[in-house]
Amino acid sequence: MYVYDEANNLAKAIQDSKEYKEYKKAREQLLDMPEMKTKIDDFEKIRYEVQVMSFQGEKQDEEKMKKLQEMYDILMKEPQIKEYFDVEVRFNIMLADVNKIISESVKDLL
Repeated sequence: MYVYDEANNLAKAIQDSKEYKEYKKAREQLLDMPEMKTKIDDFEKIRYEVQVMSFQGEKQDEEKMKKLQEMYDILMKEPQIKEYFDVEVRFNIMLADVNKIISESVKDLL
């Protein structure tokens, strides 16, 4: 059961991290601004569609790519949205780093 204890400790450390707290705060602030949240949701929907197409090996939809870039440019002009994206990136980098460390520990089995 030692591994599970350490996993719980890691979960707690993530929740106590600066990246997690900043991301959570930024998300909560956006939830209080429905108009901005809607803009981000619309952007995320198109970004997801583009990513799925890419993972499936489909040709990129130039129209969607153009719209995605236009939406991104508009969103980045909003200071609160820019800050949200910045802290989201930092949080995701931390999670990716943790996942890499865990994966490295078992790479000889994969």
